[in-house]
Amino acid sequence: MGTDYRLLDHTADIAFEAFGNTLDELFENATKAFYDAFVMVEKVTIEMEKKVEISDFEVDFLLYKWLNEVLFLFDTEFFAARSVNISIKKEKKEYLLEANLLGGKMTPEIIKTEPKAITMHNFKVEKRKENGGLWYAYVVIDI
Repeated sequence: MGTDYRLLDHTADIAFEAFGNTLDELFENATKAFYDAFVMVEKVTIEMEKKVEISDFEVDFLLYKWLNEVLFLFDTEFFAARSVNISIKKEKKEYLLEANLLGGKMTPEIIKTEPKAITMHNFKVEKRKENGGLWYAYVVIDI
């Protein structure tokens, strides 16, 4: 696919759309969009690995929780990922996400701007009928 995600202009916020053939790919591309919006990703040195597991009964809340975890790592550990590998499984009625992030600590000169919060404003995750059932997400982040 040519476009995995697209950053959008949004007043006082940063918005993006992410796309994926699978839920795993959608979440990976949303994570890449987050980092691309806030960090010069190409300047992040891979020096550590982060493994994260989260779950939810709804796929949209799973993405919301996941991006909040990414934001938490950004804010508290100054961590940014260059490589993202996500696996999502549905067990009974619950979605289980396992993520493996490779990256490192950010230095001030590689931070573009700082995110404050993942918002629920127009937040959307859906599987679209067109384009062969492509997964789609729309996310707004307060800056």
